[in-house]
Amino acid sequence: MSEQTQDRTDGPPARVVVVGAGMAGVQTAVALREQGFAGSVTLIGAEPHQPYDRPPLSKAILLGTAEGSAFDVDFEALAIEIRLGCEALGVRPGDHVLETSAGAVPYDVLVLATGAGPVRLPGTEGIPGVHLLRTLDDAARLRPVLARQHEVVVVGAGWIGAEFATAAREAGCAVTVVEAADRPLAGALPAEVAAPMSDWYAEAGAVLRTHARVARVEPGAIVLDDGTRVPAGAVVVGIGARPATAWLTGSGIGLGAHGEVLADAGLRTSAPDVYAVGDCASFPSGRYGERLLVHHWDNALQGPRTVAANIVGAATGEAPEVYDPVPYFWSEQFGRFIQYAGHHPAADTTLWRGDPSGPAWTVCWLHEDRLVALLAVGRPRDLAQGRRLIAAGTRMDPRLLTDPARPLKAATSATP
Repeated sequence: MSEQTQDRTDGPPARVVVVGAGMAGVQTAVALREQGFAGSVTLIGAEPHQPYDRPPLSKAILLGTAEGSAFDVDFEALAIEIRLGCEALGVRPGDHVLETSAGAVPYDVLVLATGAGPVRLPGTEGIPGVHLLRTLDDAARLRPVLARQHEVVVVGAGWIGAEFATAAREAGCAVTVVEAADRPLAGALPAEVAAPMSDWYAEAGAVLRTHARVARVEPGAIVLDDGTRVPAGAVVVGIGARPATAWLTGSGIGLGAHGEVLADAGLRTSAPDVYAVGDCASFPSGRYGERLLVHHWDNALQGPRTVAANIVGAATGEAPEVYDPVPYFWSEQFGRFIQYAGHHPAADTTLWRGDPSGPAWTVCWLHEDRLVALLAVGRPRDLAQGRRLIAAGTRMDPRLLTDPARPLKAATSATP
């Protein structure tokens, strides 16, 4: 998709419809009002619950220390109409119509914010005791599992798998994590960076089994491909997520290799008057020179401001605002606070600050001596300073950078 269709310039849109009532959808609706949009705003969500934040699902809600995580937004005061329990079924861009389970919804501008759905373990659909953790209802079903202190098997040692394993251990469950790759976070971090994290499982009393694939699930157990039988009162699957865009098939809206909506630098899609934001969309990053698909909370928070600005600005012919953030996310697992900023695949140098066997350390990735990404474990100041240095494209002095006692902002190079 080399060019994107421009939005209308014949006056402000009267109706903006946002499909998806998670963080990206809610923030888009709110940002439209904050930026002065006076037309109608309709927020459509497939779930019956009031829109809620997802990070607490794997923490406070799962452990029963909180009942919910509804967004603190007065939708009525903002004149935002909410239609819940309403599933998006298709789009007819030529007619400016969204098809839903409750009927056709006309729009002037449509925002796709349907997020991502969890990848299911093949052959486990409908099997009792096999769980996902993506929605409020998922967390509600898992809460009594933890309360009864079942033997739990977690499939997948990614971010969500580690967070659930953490909560299950806190609840007193016996936990085994099975991972097909040779290490945790194999799809997210290089081997040398993920290696120290393997030890965290044993320290927390959880068993980590790598090179382990699930052959089948039986009552009370899973069976691995080598024949090993692992007791399981419950199985929790955390093997990734895919953009929730299957419903766009046949719409003509351009999709990428992972099923994501292909948005341009202003988060516009290939269809006129249709934007895409959050987990369901990828965007071209000038900063990193490639298209990014970011499945993290901060992306769903920041992108809507660009979408709202471009919807409001399109009516007056303003140049589109460009979305090119420094990606950021965090995770809390096994008593550690982990933060990541940037995008490291194109880095040519990896440097460590601190001992990875200790409680606090940072990994920095450089490209031509410029900081492009960092992972901070228990070092929030490194993250805060590093994020700003990445955004500024600051050149660093590698010799100074490896000193964990020196602030990151004091490790810059004299060469601009």
